[in-house]
Amino acid sequence: MPRKRKLLAQLSALQSNSSFPPLDAVKNLTTTPDGDPSPKSSKYFAIEKKNSSRLEADFFNQPCISLAKSFLGQILVRKLPDGRELWGRIVETEAYLGGEDEASHSKGGKQTQRNAAMFMKPGTLYVYQIYGIYFCVNVSSQGEGAAVLLRSLEPLQGFEAMRELRSTSRKGPAKPLKDWQLCNGPSKLCQALGIDKAFDQRDLTQDAAIWLIPGQDLPGEQDVVTTTRIGIGNRGEWAQKPLRFYLRGNKFVSVVDKKTEREMAAAGHLSCS
Repeated sequence: MPRKRKLLAQLSALQSNSSFPPLDAVKNLTTTPDGDPSPKSSKYFAIEKKNSSRLEADFFNQPCISLAKSFLGQILVRKLPDGRELWGRIVETEAYLGGEDEASHSKGGKQTQRNAAMFMKPGTLYVYQIYGIYFCVNVSSQGEGAAVLLRSLEPLQGFEAMRELRSTSRKGPAKPLKDWQLCNGPSKLCQALGIDKAFDQRDLTQDAAIWLIPGQDLPGEQDVVTTTRIGIGNRGEWAQKPLRFYLRGNKFVSVVDKKTEREMAAAGHLSCS
């Protein structure tokens, strides 16, 4: 018995020694959030669970343009029915202001069954279909009929599940998608995360299958490129409004505006690359 007590005392001393990290901390150094023991290069895989509480109503309750910028760097989480979680860092958004915005589905303040989510409380998902096939996901903000389109994500977790979901929507045999091809566009994003019309009008602050968590190292103004939106060329002056925002230098962005980046660099807003 004395020998047993001595061994227990030694073990207790080792566990209390600050130079020995807890076992969980060691696991976190070698295991990704996906359960893959192979370390990933992205620093965003170091996100700690204790910092993964979802963003709440106050975050979404801001003007549309402000919300579109605030989304950059935040983490979108999608929990599949089988329990797997898909994580992606938001790297590109577009603001649709409603009312006078000729490119908005709620232009003129017109509310329909299709766009009802745009008039709901900030943080409500608005999912619509394009070409009768693909889906796009938006999030309502302050302002009557205003919402932010999520255009691109940088995948962080669940790569293989994303590839599986994307492959079901592709015709015929195709080469495996590279990481940067998984979510670099609004419909690709929805395919990769399994987002369809069933997600329309869901509340990001309450839903059990999709939510946002705070990102780490959020971008500063100098990291954000502000440019025109995509695919609205017939909307007059609104086609030229600088209402698209993306992270400069991020390879997961759908469309890079080199002209705007050069102009910003010349004005001293960005460093030349």
